[in-house]
Amino acid sequence: MTVATPATRSLAESHRSIAIPEGASFLRRLFAFAGPGYLVAVGYMDPGNWATDIAGGSAYGYALLSVILLSNIMAMILQALSARLGIAAGLDLAQACRAAYSKPVSRILWLLCEIAIIACDLAEVLGTAIALQLLFDLPLVWGVLITGLDVFLILALQRYGFRKVEAFIIALLLIIGGCFLYELIASRPDPGSVLAGFIPTTRIVTDPAMLYIAIGILGATVMPHNLYLHSSVVQTRAFGLTTEGKRDAIKMATIDSTVALFFAFFINAAILIVAAATFHVAGRTDVAEIDQAYRLLAPMLGAGAASVVFGVALLASGQNSTVTGTLAGQIVMEGFLDLRLAPWLRRLITRGLAIVPAVLVVGASGQAGATKLLVLSQVILSLQLPFAVVPLVRFTANKGMMGPFASPVWLRILAWIIAAVIIALNLTLLWGLATG
Repeated sequence: MTVATPATRSLAESHRSIAIPEGASFLRRLFAFAGPGYLVAVGYMDPGNWATDIAGGSAYGYALLSVILLSNIMAMILQALSARLGIAAGLDLAQACRAAYSKPVSRILWLLCEIAIIACDLAEVLGTAIALQLLFDLPLVWGVLITGLDVFLILALQRYGFRKVEAFIIALLLIIGGCFLYELIASRPDPGSVLAGFIPTTRIVTDPAMLYIAIGILGATVMPHNLYLHSSVVQTRAFGLTTEGKRDAIKMATIDSTVALFFAFFINAAILIVAAATFHVAGRTDVAEIDQAYRLLAPMLGAGAASVVFGVALLASGQNSTVTGTLAGQIVMEGFLDLRLAPWLRRLITRGLAIVPAVLVVGASGQAGATKLLVLSQVILSLQLPFAVVPLVRFTANKGMMGPFASPVWLRILAWIIAAVIIALNLTLLWGLATG
């Protein structure tokens, strides 16, 4: 399969806009490449992760840490493939699908990806609204409506260049990381129990309730729209277009995303560890809602700032996810449909589709409904995963598209195993839901 380079570049306004110093040292080149991985990492610690991690930690202690670890390893491999596609083929995943598949198949994949983006945006809306309620006592419905204004944040950032977008993302990631470092110190988890939690158990598969949360964690960690996003944003770097230039770019991009995803792993694990050490150990296995965690952290830990720090991290997480969700939506629509809308219009459409169900659910059932919707949004994301992962693995193994950078046999086998695991887990979930 040989695919021609598209006439319109992915993220055309930022394409190859960041210079890579030729002949510079390894560290200077790595610094120039650093950024896209952190945009991707945002999706691995968005508010949807909080709901699944808190529910998992309070109900099952440290047991689901193994799911977070395995999900993160899968994410590192899949994101490395995504970067490889963007650099070697000069295509983002959406463009590759449109070029390789028939129009009906391409449209179906586009529709499924849009559903995933709406589910992700729903998590951002609810997470930000919950943070505003907890920190400023703002009614949840008003918080949901205010998130519609987030469209102006990404527009303002993009005016100052793509590097400024990345700097904003990294600054908020550091805030989130600092907040959870404080929470970990305050919760004083047992190191032996934490380490034991990274060893998988058969109960995860045999217990339907545990499996539901585990698949929610998988959906919250390995996010389908991030595969589209990463294959595009790596092309903001003006790397050499020679074989050697592309090889160096793939190496640097892989390091960037792997380091960034280690940071995301720390955040996800920290959320679950804090929930386990604070709630599960004390017998509060019923804590499954973000506002419950917020209100109980300070009194149960004896640390007055614990709840506020938790709320600040949640707000930073929601705002970060807003930026990357906007970019992913733009990439998917442009890549699949070759349709270009004004960024503000594209963002308002996506956010509107997330706000409507959020307002209806919050208005009808309040905070409890919001948390259930958060967990459900992550399960929906997990169900969309195979439709992004299978094309990615297939394309990156194809020499006609990738040239000398097609995945080697060992990577191909590993990638297909990951795809098979994701599909098997999703089939298990669907069977469980169908049979009650």
